[in-house]
Amino acid sequence: MDEITDSPRGPEGRDLRLEDLPPANTKRWVIRRKALVVSAVRGGLITLEDACRRYSLSVEEFLSWQRAIDAHGLPGLRATRIQLYRDT
Repeated sequence: MDEITDSPRGPEGRDLRLEDLPPANTKRWVIRRKALVVSAVRGGLITLEDACRRYSLSVEEFLSWQRAIDAHGLPGLRATRIQLYRDT
């Protein structure tokens, strides 16, 4: 029987907590960090507005991460793949 939890799940399937999120001063956005922030917003751990403020992101940048995950999974978050995916 599955354990019932109110915590959102991170990209690796584990419960996600605020402590798991990247630091507010993050400058290098690797796939895992982007995915953690998207999971946190989708799971209600933080709001979109809080995420954008905390990480100095525009709403459009965050939404582009979300669209990339929806369309191509985690590999869609690779910075080097964005142009290829935009062209398709």
